[in-house]
Amino acid sequence: MKRIALLWLVGCLPLCAADVHMTPEERTKVLNWLEESRKEFLAAIDGVSGEQWKWRPAPERWSVGETAEHIVLAEAALFGNVKKAVASPANSAWEDQTKGKTEFIERVMAPRLGKAQAPEPLVPRGAMTPAQIKERFEGQRAEIVKFAAETDVALKEHTVEHPFPVFGTLNAYQWLIYAPLHTMRHDKQIAEVKATPGYPSGKSPPSAR
Repeated sequence: MKRIALLWLVGCLPLCAADVHMTPEERTKVLNWLEESRKEFLAAIDGVSGEQWKWRPAPERWSVGETAEHIVLAEAALFGNVKKAVASPANSAWEDQTKGKTEFIERVMAPRLGKAQAPEPLVPRGAMTPAQIKERFEGQRAEIVKFAAETDVALKEHTVEHPFPVFGTLNAYQWLIYAPLHTMRHDKQIAEVKATPGYPSGKSPPSAR
């Protein structure tokens, strides 16, 4: 009886181990998030006047334009971490090190729970025009969507450290979902800016020059 149980356990190991690949359900989920956040972002910056683009709710808070620039900078960095993770050797401890973090990212990112200081490279400088931001966003997004739709890499066993200790080690799949959820988080920030008393009225779009 013990021998049968042992044989069953050994045979079950490959099946019981966590799947290192993105499941069909996970792929569908991330593609939906990518599309939803794209529509939200483009709608959020559409028709914003020059004055509205630069208006800050407070000296220490970002304007619509600065938030949009941060989104573009962050998406490049986040997808960069996906590619960095995939290019690194497989992490045999990935399951223990990343356990529960997918759910954590899903729970806190898009709803804007908690706040964090953006890393210096992702702090907006006001150096990009609205047209440049839109063009760069669309280009980056096309690359991310193509990767998410086509990759067959074992994303979950490749990891990269997050600069914030609360996240620690994240696998490539977690970095991948981080991108659209982070954008959705800041789409809400743009909406908050627009809803702040004193936000300028006006419908003329900002100059693309």
